[in-house]
Amino acid sequence: MGYTAELWKSIETIYAAILRHPFLRELTNGSLSRERFQFYAVQDALYLREFARALSLAAARAPRDEWIIMFNEHAAGALKVERQLHESFFREFGLTPQVVATTPLAPTNLAYTSYLLALAYAAPFHEAIAGLLPCYWIYWEVGKELERAGSPDSLYARWINTYASAEFGSLVRGVLDITDATAAQLTSAELDAMRRRFIVTSRYEWMFWEMGYRRESWPV
Repeated sequence: MGYTAELWKSIETIYAAILRHPFLRELTNGSLSRERFQFYAVQDALYLREFARALSLAAARAPRDEWIIMFNEHAAGALKVERQLHESFFREFGLTPQVVATTPLAPTNLAYTSYLLALAYAAPFHEAIAGLLPCYWIYWEVGKELERAGSPDSLYARWINTYASAEFGSLVRGVLDITDATAAQLTSAELDAMRRRFIVTSRYEWMFWEMGYRRESWPV
């Protein structure tokens, strides 16, 4: 592993805070309320729609053909494969796709997705992929960590297994490889810019679970 090892070191305290978050602790022990998980799942589905747009923008700016293909495939996957997971949850919650699609983005979700779209549209490619990486990498690491403990709740166990899976891990490794290959060509100032973007979106990952736990709404 190349520069991505340095990136991970830069968020060790953030990742530790994520693992301590009550949303994930209660997801694992099965005590997380359905209301909180439902709120999170709906917002996550809305997030993935915007994340897919950001991936497509990154694909359009990628310098290698195989990277263009990969990011576009990931964008399609975000809308297809994970939508299947979410919609299986929504059926259990009694929610229609139309209700989910018309739900407003919570403040943190809107801020996070707006930041990702701005990066993918206007920042240099290396900064864009650094900003997109935590959504992949942190979820994979969280999935593996939580899988070791498991969950007595079958719905929560299904969520955990999705992100701990070898299939998801292979997607993450692909993005890690691109990030390392890109970083190998950069100056120290450009690497610092990557780190800053990576830290910001890692913080947003913590905030996303906090948003779900609080069922965040606009204060005014």
